[in-house]
Amino acid sequence: MILDKITLRKLSIMKKLLLVFFVLLGVLLQIAPDAEAVQAKGGKMVKVGISDNNFANYYFQTAEISATDDFELIDKSTGSVICEFLANTIATIEMKDGLFDVYMNGKEVANGLTGPIAANSENGFLYVPNLKRAGKPAIYRGTFELTKTQKEDKFSIINVLDLESYLRGVVPNEMPVAFGLEALKAQTITARNYVLKPRERNYHNFDVCDSVACQVYFGAGTEQTLSDRAIVETENIVAMYNGELILALYSSTAGGHTESYENAFSDPNAKTFPAVQIPYLKGVPDNDKIGKLEKEGDVIAFYKDTPATFDNKSPYFRWSREWSGQELENVLKKTLKANSSTGFVRPALQNENDFGKLKNIKVIRRGVSGKAMAVQIETDKNTFVVQKELVIRRVFKKSEKALPSANIIFEISSDAQGYPEKIVVTGGGFGHGVGMSQWGAGMMASMGYSYDEILKHYYTGIQTTTVPVTLTNEPNQDIETQVFYTKNKNTVLKIENKFQFTNLTVVINRKQLNLEIAPHPFKLVEVDISPYIQKGRNQITFMLPYTDNHKKSVKIYAELNCDKRNSQ
Repeated sequence: MILDKITLRKLSIMKKLLLVFFVLLGVLLQIAPDAEAVQAKGGKMVKVGISDNNFANYYFQTAEISATDDFELIDKSTGSVICEFLANTIATIEMKDGLFDVYMNGKEVANGLTGPIAANSENGFLYVPNLKRAGKPAIYRGTFELTKTQKEDKFSIINVLDLESYLRGVVPNEMPVAFGLEALKAQTITARNYVLKPRERNYHNFDVCDSVACQVYFGAGTEQTLSDRAIVETENIVAMYNGELILALYSSTAGGHTESYENAFSDPNAKTFPAVQIPYLKGVPDNDKIGKLEKEGDVIAFYKDTPATFDNKSPYFRWSREWSGQELENVLKKTLKANSSTGFVRPALQNENDFGKLKNIKVIRRGVSGKAMAVQIETDKNTFVVQKELVIRRVFKKSEKALPSANIIFEISSDAQGYPEKIVVTGGGFGHGVGMSQWGAGMMASMGYSYDEILKHYYTGIQTTTVPVTLTNEPNQDIETQVFYTKNKNTVLKIENKFQFTNLTVVINRKQLNLEIAPHPFKLVEVDISPYIQKGRNQITFMLPYTDNHKKSVKIYAELNCDKRNSQ
C-alpha cells in the first residue's frame, strides 16, 4: 500500500502523541519507559576483538566456542541456524580454503560455509574454552562473530555487545575499584569517549581490541558492583570540546604534570613527530606550586624530588633504572636496530656492528612536563637521535622491559677514558602522561573532587554532556530518548540548528516543552532547562515536528554542571 503525504503526516502526529503519553506515564510511575514504546534508537554496539591468553594473537584458523547455557551457531550469510548446542558443549570452527567448517564433539555438522558465523546464547554467557582473564575463565555478554580476515584462512573472534555492557568489562580492569566512585565515573566517561572517538582505527574487522593496546576488556567475569554503579550513573555522558567529542587519552600515572599531546604522539596519518596540537590535551601541573619545567635544571629538580601532587600514591610516581656502560651498550645495539623501522631513530641502525662504542647520552628536547621528546646517543662511530616517548621508552630497556615513561633524566659516571661506566635514569610516571592520570583521578576522588572536576582538571576547557543525538524527519529518525544522572541541576540544551528548524518538542521528567528555536548557521542555540532537572536520574525525549520542508538534521545535547550565563 502506498501512503500519501497527508496520511504520513497524520500517522506521524498520532505516533508522537502516543509517545508523549507513554513518556509521561513512565515518569509518573517512576519507571524507565520501554525502549520500543518511546521508539528510542538502539544503543551503540561495539565490536571487540578477542585475543589469546597472551594478548598476542587476533587471527585464528581454529577456535572453540561454548556457552554457560544452550546456544546456537548461525551462518550470517544466509541467516540460517547451523546447529543448536546444549550448555557447555564445545563447538569447533575451522577455516579451510576461505570457508568455515563446524564440528561438535569431533563430528562434522556443517562445511563450506561462507560466514561470518555468529554464536548466540539467549540466557547464558559465551566463552572460549581455556581462555582466561584476570586468572579465571573469561565469559562474555552479547554475541560472538567469527569473521574472515585479510590473512589467508584466518578469522577473528569478535564479541559484539552494547556499549554500556562493554564498559562493565573495561572500567574495573582499567582502574581499581578502590579508587572510589567519582574516579570510576571519570574512568567510565573516558572509556566511553575512547570507543566513540578512537585516535586510530587499526583493525579491519572490529572497533577495539581487548588489551592495553586499546583499553583492557576482560568480559563479564570481572564486573564489579561499584564500577557497575559508576557506569549506570554516567549513562549517556561524554566529554566534549566545542561541540565535538574529545579524544580522551589517559594513562596510569603522569608523575605530577601531564604532557601536551603533540609532544608525546606522532600524527596518526602523516606519521610525523611532533603531532598537531589538540587544544584540550595540554600539559597541566597538579598544583600552582609546580613551576614551569622549561630548563634542564628545573626538570632535574622536579623528578629528583617528591613534591605534593595527585600522583604521589602511585608506585610509579618516582622510579629509577641503572645499567653498566657495557650493559646499556649491548641493549642499545639491539633496541636501536629493532626500532629503526618506526622512522623515529635517525640514522637508522641496520647492523649492530655499526653502533660502535657508547660515549654519551643526553636529552636534547623536552615537553612541558619535562618529558623527553628527543634523546641523543653518541658513539665513537655515529650519533643517533631517538624521538617520541614510546620509542624512547622501548630503546632504553632494562631486563627486557621498556622504561615506565619518558619523563627521565640521565646521570652518567665515566671511566678514566671518558666512556660511560654507570648510567642511572631517574623518572616519574607510567605511560604516555597525556590526558587523565588514573592514579591522580583516584587521589582527587579521595579528596572530594567530583568526576566532572577530575575531567576538567586533566582536559582543558571541556564540558561534560549527554551523547549528542541527531534528528531528522526521516522515518524513525525524528525522536530519541536519553536517561542521564546529575548532582547539579544546572543544565543547558545545546542545539546545532544550521538547517533552520523552528520548533522542537522536549519532554523532561514528565514536563513537555514546545521550544521555538532560532536558526543559526554557525552558533549553537542554547536553552536553559535547569528548572526541569532533578538531582539524580533524569529522562529527556527529543521530538521534531513533521514537516515536508526539512529533511536534514539537527544535533542536540545537554551540557551538565554548566555556567548558564550565556543561555537564553
